[in-house]
Amino acid sequence: MKKIIAFAAVAMLASAPGVMAQEGEAVYNKACQTCHAMGIAGAPKLNDAAAWEPRLAKGMDNLVQSVKNGLNAMPPGGMCMDCSDEDYKAAIEFMSTKK
Repeated sequence: MKKIIAFAAVAMLASAPGVMAQEGEAVYNKACQTCHAMGIAGAPKLNDAAAWEPRLAKGMDNLVQSVKNGLNAMPPGGMCMDCSDEDYKAAIEFMSTKK
């Protein structure tokens, strides 16, 4: 019985939003790629350094706020309903880093 309770507690903590940041690529794959893969509605494309440069110049905190509040055609939360600020940062870093 103790093992079941311990397992349930670990599972609950692991799934709680904001407890652990998700990998940037995972966030991109589940929530961002629909628009950012093809640049739909002006979304900066994955690894397009020229498109990301002016956005990154605004600072990460401003970019995260844009995602959270929505910007232009991007809805609030950017299609990621369970993302924390750290998740958004990881996704932005993943998308804007030249591979």
